[in-house]
Amino acid sequence: MSSASPSSAASADSPSGYSLLRGPSAARLRKQNHILACAEEVFARDGFEGASLEAIGAASGFSRHNLLYYYPCKEALYQAVLESLLDDWLVHMTNLSKDGDPRQQIREYIRAKFAFSRNRPFASQLFTKEMIAGAPFAGGAVRERIAPLLAANVAVFEYWAAQGLIARVDFTHLMFTIWALTQGYVDQRTQFALLLGQNQLETADYLAAETLLVQMIAATLRIDLAD
Repeated sequence: MSSASPSSAASADSPSGYSLLRGPSAARLRKQNHILACAEEVFARDGFEGASLEAIGAASGFSRHNLLYYYPCKEALYQAVLESLLDDWLVHMTNLSKDGDPRQQIREYIRAKFAFSRNRPFASQLFTKEMIAGAPFAGGAVRERIAPLLAANVAVFEYWAAQGLIARVDFTHLMFTIWALTQGYVDQRTQFALLLGQNQLETADYLAAETLLVQMIAATLRIDLAD
């Protein structure tokens, strides 16, 4: 019987779950994504210091030993969760273009920010906790990844203002306001629901907040943002 060729041996999955030629296998990626989703919820609830690998293991169905197989320590897992949420969050910062219709783009930007916060509420809570703690793990990413995209978006607003399409304001703080309101409705959803006499915020509540924010930004920029 002939032995396997070097090429066929190299293409086989290794015990670690990686294909030696293709990178991580689909099965490994599914497990890692599941771990990240569960860890995101635990870190959002307990913070980095309060969260334990045991709690994350219980939430994900993995033993502490198995978690360490995928991530060598709690900090590595926390960093992976932060990277995942930042990747997703930054996608919604890349849609503004000076060549597009500012009315449509601003509406879609606000809608996308609300959608992200609602679809990944634990990510929003986790990021808020990280910032309140002084950004010990995400500070570099804020400076290196978020700041350049913020500057690019502000430049688009400046271009629109120069073309007379919108009123000129402090566009950096305009962006901060949009972020604060869209994330705040998730971070403070329990308080807001209690004040509304509800068990939780309903879809109509988020839509009302989105509509009001659009109206506020429209009035600030002196532009019609109505659908």
